[in-house]
Amino acid sequence: MKKTIFTIAALLMAGGAFAQGETAAEAVQQVKLLELIKTGGWAMWPLGGFSFFMVVLIVQNFISLRPKTLLHTEMMPELIKMMLGKKCKTALIYCRKNPSMFANTFGAGLERCLDGEVGIDFNKVKESVEEASVEQMSKLMKPIDYLSIIGASAPMLGLLGTVSGMIKAFNTMGTTGMGKPELLAANIGEALITTATGLVIAIPAMFFFFFFKKGFQKTLATLGRNIGFLFDALQTGKEPISFMDLETLEKMDGE
Repeated sequence: MKKTIFTIAALLMAGGAFAQGETAAEAVQQVKLLELIKTGGWAMWPLGGFSFFMVVLIVQNFISLRPKTLLHTEMMPELIKMMLGKKCKTALIYCRKNPSMFANTFGAGLERCLDGEVGIDFNKVKESVEEASVEQMSKLMKPIDYLSIIGASAPMLGLLGTVSGMIKAFNTMGTTGMGKPELLAANIGEALITTATGLVIAIPAMFFFFFFKKGFQKTLATLGRNIGFLFDALQTGKEPISFMDLETLEKMDGE
């Protein structure tokens, strides 16, 4: 009989603890985002600005750094024909009518081709292309570098909010003692939320920074390769093998 009573009491206690656990879980789920922002204090406002700016930069980079947008490889066959025919002026007009990173960089080299009175100095052409590519790269790398700045600054700002919250917590302990734990909990909540928010912003910012940077470096390598093909065609008068179709290659092999 005693064992039965103890068993029933244990079940009732367990049921009460489970019910309290469910109530606590529901209370946690009811915490709203606005309340978390308010708990985080002043540091949440600049962190919110960082998060908005990060999303804008990510969308902008996805749109502006597409290889199709930067390279315009569909222009290559037409430009190769122009280079084989020594039509530098026509190619320059064509590039200016279709501006892009590729067209602007290649056009800078074509301008040097038209400047020469005696002949084309391909060393100067190469220098002009390198200068133009650096200029284009600096312009397009800015939005990528801003992601790096956000990724490095967000955790530091979150840490600053953490220090601010801990200072307030110790100040609360010094003035009111431990008699009002709800005030102390608010200060500690401010400290923890800002750190977590800074990391939540920094992690995707750094991920997309390296993602866009590696993709852009690959695009730059392709850009240099394509421009090299074009000026080789201008200098040698021969079509680059990479752009020959299979039938032409088989004829060359038969010869």
